Amino acid sequence: MCLTTSFPCVCVTDDSTCAPCRMTKMEEADLSNKTNESGQAANTREPHQDVSSSGVQGRKWGWLLSGILCVNVLILGCALVSANAENSENITTSNLQAFLIFFLLVTSSWIIYYVIFTARTKNAVVYKDGHAGPIWLRGGLVLFGLLSAIMDIFKIVSYVGYIHCDSAIKVAFPVVQLVFIVAQTYFLWVHAKDCVQLQKNFTCCGLMLTLSTNLVLWMTAVTEESLHQTNIPADPTNTTILSGRSLYIYKASYGDSKCQCSHTSCNIFKDAYYYLYPFNIEYSLFASAMAYVMWKNVGRVADGHTHHKVKIQFKDVFLGPVFGVLLVVAGLATFIVYEIEIKKNSHDNSKKDQVMMMHFVMNIVIVTLMSVSTAIGCAIYKVDHRKHVIEKNPTRSLDVGLLTGSSLGQFIISYFTTVATVATGVQGYLNSLSLTWAVLMVIQLGLQNIFIIEGLHREPFHEEHSVTVITNTYLQSSKDLSNLEGSGVNTKQNPEFTANGLHSNMVENRGQMWRRWVLKEVCVFLLLGNIILWIMPSFGARPEFDHETQSTFYSFSMWATIVNIGLPFGIFYRMHSVASLFEVFLNS
Repeated sequence: MCLTTSFPCVCVTDDSTCAPCRMTKMEEADLSNKTNESGQAANTREPHQDVSSSGVQGRKWGWLLSGILCVNVLILGCALVSANAENSENITTSNLQAFLIFFLLVTSSWIIYYVIFTARTKNAVVYKDGHAGPIWLRGGLVLFGLLSAIMDIFKIVSYVGYIHCDSAIKVAFPVVQLVFIVAQTYFLWVHAKDCVQLQKNFTCCGLMLTLSTNLVLWMTAVTEESLHQTNIPADPTNTTILSGRSLYIYKASYGDSKCQCSHTSCNIFKDAYYYLYPFNIEYSLFASAMAYVMWKNVGRVADGHTHHKVKIQFKDVFLGPVFGVLLVVAGLATFIVYEIEIKKNSHDNSKKDQVMMMHFVMNIVIVTLMSVSTAIGCAIYKVDHRKHVIEKNPTRSLDVGLLTGSSLGQFIISYFTTVATVATGVQGYLNSLSLTWAVLMVIQLGLQNIFIIEGLHREPFHEEHSVTVITNTYLQSSKDLSNLEGSGVNTKQNPEFTANGLHSNMVENRGQMWRRWVLKEVCVFLLLGNIILWIMPSFGARPEFDHETQSTFYSFSMWATIVNIGLPFGIFYRMHSVASLFEVFLNS
């Protein structure tokens, strides 16, 4: 052994290492190993950090370039659509459709390239976003896409009758749009969950081109739909007005004395595709939303599976579907009567006022019941102890953004209606009903936004089963038992503690089941209520123009601009609320 530390140990010369020297050598070896390992780890981390930082930088460049492309296409498309609506002599419908055909062909070419080459390249799609493109959303896209394809077929058959005296572009446009719808629907159905890792810049630009093309198509369809419904005086000195489908036929240059249809079924197909416009509008918005989620997922490393499995079960839900179906049936009945009577008695003010009163009362009942049920749902969330979702998810962020943004359209119409009605003194029962409807609509929108956003950010309910633990004492050795007894540990269970725990678990489970039942009933009822509130304005109900207080107070041109901007967003809000409420129902 080393007797002193001031001189070298004798074992160094004797070749027989003593215990202290052995310990010293082992410590030195340990220290050198740790130093080498830390150096190697640092060396391996640095390239990884460089790669990840370069990947993030590449994503930013892709987002920037594609964002610039999207903004330019949208502004150019908006300018052309507005010019065609206001000055159709210089920017004709054929000019607008030629612009749309070009972008439809470019976008369809990129979609085909992605499906055939990019998606099949090795390591191009390594990750999948389990939250993106749920089956019900893709199913809705396919349904709206099918109805949009039928609309294009009806347009082709109708426009062929005018090809002898009008531009062939009006026939080519629905043909190209039909091809685009088929290609895009397949692309989003199969690849909606993709997180692309290769060709990021090109894919970002392609997805933004897809999004902007769909939004320009949406603007075009909304403008045509607004022209369908808006009553515009043909001449300020003339009381004759051109309204409804007659205005659309006039704007489209079909059906006048200059160009007659070559076959007798033109009017039938015109009436048919006129009622399919709302589905085409919703299809464009659905596709835009899904393209945006794919764009956000480019280069993203996402989990390939969802955090929970959900099952659609309606066996415990009764009151919500029953009252919701009754609400839809009653709303449809009053809406059909309203449409027929308004067109039949457009010059009979007394009958027109009666029909307007019926429509207002029905909408007030619907909005009131929805507000009450939404308030009940919000109260349930106050006593619900489920945790909030903290995981960042582009799909959920988009849902919340679209929900709050699209609700502004109906907020604008309601507040403008409130100001006009109060400023004119709320004269007559129709003004009182219109004011009541506007105020209740604001309340319902606010409560429903809170309910849906809160539901989307809650963790789903989990089934909890009581667990019984049985200990086999014969497997314990006698030595362990004697040690436990000798240590003074009480190995017997307290019966009072066990009974209290089971009782508290049963009470908590009962409360959870009760809250789940109420939330499911509220979700189904609100879902059906939003469907009827989507159907009525989508298929022609325009009480904003049939009741003349607002158009007189603001002037017709200003009020028409407010309605034609706010109403499409309000219609989209109702359909998007249906999708979001279905998601909340699944979480419940």
